[in-house]
Amino acid sequence: MMDRAQRLAAAEQAMRQRILIMDGAMGSMLQTYPLSEADFRGTRFGQHNRSLKGDNDLLCLTRPDIVSEIHAAYLEAGADIIETNSFNATSVSQADYGLEPLVRELNIEAARLARSACDAFEAKDGRPRLVAGALGPTSKTLSLSPDVADPARRDTDFVTLARAYQEQAEGLILGGADILLVETVFDTLNAKAALWGVWEAFDALALQLPIWISGTITDRSGRTLSGQTVEAFWHSVRHANPWAIGLNCALGPDEMRPFLAALSRCVPCPVSAYPNAGLPNAMGGYDETPHSMGAHYSEWAASGLVNILGGCCGTSPAHIAALCQAAEGKAPRSLPQIAPRLRLSGLEPFTAAL
Repeated sequence: MMDRAQRLAAAEQAMRQRILIMDGAMGSMLQTYPLSEADFRGTRFGQHNRSLKGDNDLLCLTRPDIVSEIHAAYLEAGADIIETNSFNATSVSQADYGLEPLVRELNIEAARLARSACDAFEAKDGRPRLVAGALGPTSKTLSLSPDVADPARRDTDFVTLARAYQEQAEGLILGGADILLVETVFDTLNAKAALWGVWEAFDALALQLPIWISGTITDRSGRTLSGQTVEAFWHSVRHANPWAIGLNCALGPDEMRPFLAALSRCVPCPVSAYPNAGLPNAMGGYDETPHSMGAHYSEWAASGLVNILGGCCGTSPAHIAALCQAAEGKAPRSLPQIAPRLRLSGLEPFTAAL
């Protein structure tokens, strides 16, 4: 069995030869199971004083069999990378359920379950799989007020958020994550707090992992919720020297394509994309089938836009299997040579002339 450094080296070698495949959605897959309040509580939290239904991260402790089953289904479909079930496993998000003291344990167990699933598949065929420790955006925002009548109001602050992310990152690392994925970034300042927390975790554990960053474009304007274009977003986080950067969630593949192309042109590192299975329909479902998404994936791959492909909300192991077929035999995106310049950003990018 390979160790973490060997797995990463093997993945980077593979990424020079082909498009890497990541998994699909966890949340919408969990919704396909008939989970009740009792499933979320288990025996350990039977007397907890708040409702726990909907706290998907808690299932790593109370229904690890289901989480492991979903991981295995994505690996069986062909995924090279699977995400931990830890999207909301920060003290900021777990405060909604009164479970802040469990954060470290939640993340350790989320990473351990994913690592165990990957190790089982590696033992079968010798191909290493990576665990991406998922750090979600939380329900708070540092750049925007939650109250239009009070523009200065914030429900959290940078230091609080950074400390929450540090706690989460430490748990994911200790549990066996290979990469830390700061994902679904709708507010770049939140992402900066996450990066700060990750770096603090690296210092605390005397161990450094690759960082992967994935932003989300909220609508066809091509901007994050905090107002940045994809190039401005890149300028804001490029100091982190990410292992990969990309886009996920919010949009379906058709709507995401122009913004993915714009990102692909301006970054010198690998680019990832894992869209939703279309925009939610009137019933809250997703209409893109494995076949229809496969057609988009095939075009993206043929156009040289991506190095890593996967799925977000509404996608399933069937979508990932179709993705594997669509990407098969297609070369990964070539990393462009970006001339050194002073590159700054606000809502728009700024590149200084020589």
